[in-house]
Amino acid sequence: MTDIVDELQWRGLIALSTDEDALRKAFADGPVTFYCGFDPTAPSLHLGNLVQLLTMRRIQRAGNLPLGLVGGATGLIGDPKPTAERVLNDPETVAAWVDRLRAQVSRFLDFEGEYAARIVNNLDWTSGMSAISLLRDVGKYFRVNNMIAKEAVARRLNSDAGISYTEFSYQILQGMDFLELNRRYGCTLQTGGSDQWGNLTAGTDLIRKAESRSVHALATPLITKADGTKFGKTESGTVWLDPELTTPYAFYQFWLNADDRDVAKFLRIFSFRTREEIEQLERDTAERPAARLAQRALAEELTTLVHGADQYERVVAASKALFGQGDLVDLEPATLASALAEVPKATVAELGQIVDLLVETGLAPSRSGARRTIKEGGAYLNNAKVTDEEAVATTTDLLHGRWILLRRGKRNLAAVELADA
Repeated sequence: MTDIVDELQWRGLIALSTDEDALRKAFADGPVTFYCGFDPTAPSLHLGNLVQLLTMRRIQRAGNLPLGLVGGATGLIGDPKPTAERVLNDPETVAAWVDRLRAQVSRFLDFEGEYAARIVNNLDWTSGMSAISLLRDVGKYFRVNNMIAKEAVARRLNSDAGISYTEFSYQILQGMDFLELNRRYGCTLQTGGSDQWGNLTAGTDLIRKAESRSVHALATPLITKADGTKFGKTESGTVWLDPELTTPYAFYQFWLNADDRDVAKFLRIFSFRTREEIEQLERDTAERPAARLAQRALAEELTTLVHGADQYERVVAASKALFGQGDLVDLEPATLASALAEVPKATVAELGQIVDLLVETGLAPSRSGARRTIKEGGAYLNNAKVTDEEAVATTTDLLHGRWILLRRGKRNLAAVELADA
């Protein structure tokens, strides 16, 4: 098996580490018990968290013991945002989100065998702790001058918003997590994003002072996109792992639409294919970019991993059907709805002439433009070519009694939804 540090480096997954040589030796001597934390500050994890989940999966597969920490305590506070104070969620909401995130984290780890994973909750060791105990037993090891030098804190101190003592204290709680996991399970490595480096090293420093032991921290880089937009965002917002917040179809399309300039990097970070397979995909993509082989490989692998093979088959069928390579009638209502949610849509009280619907949906700039599109053979209703400029859509055209799919040319789609259908 390839050395896991070499593997992470090749994949571009090491931005910072406390002592790479010592970490490499720890893995060689292994197994290493390691953890990564996920705070329930939202009802779902997102694509940024997926980097951490897959990194945990890689390290576990290399013969190490993962602890997936869901922060029932830290989620009540939240780490400092770059620009403003977080809105504190009520305990009942946070508790519900803990359950949802626990299920999501569990999907990526193996809980059987020699290197079985555990899910832990930091509320278990903080809920019974008094403020006096926190200050005496943990706070005494922290130096304020070091705390305010942490990047996240420094940014807020220099902003108009400032920072509350609540968020300022977050690094104490995260440091205490590492200390507690070290004592309970012999955990000697924490992983996270490079934007969390200050919190990661708070834990290594605390263990060194409180236990006179050296432990490790490893940070992955923040993922950037070549076009300057934020990774994990689309025009409709954040790409979530929960299918209720981002449909499997939209998730699949995110990877399928990846920029050619980004896809090689995404393959290394997100795919579990071998180096040889990835390098071959990179060469094939460079030679035949129009085939989008790397994007298709990523979309298949990650949609299957996150949402399951059945959902992958459904979204592929929907993707093909939308562009005339399958029968729209065969798509289940939920699958069709999720696919049509990703295209421009017009809701109408009643159906009418197709030229009007083309204008309503934005596929044509005017009725005369719509007529021209039909005359030139470029208009389709439910993948059937429209040949009559006076054609009228009727309720018999509705898919599942609710939608009509319109297409202009090969790639421009829009949906019509009948109100109250």
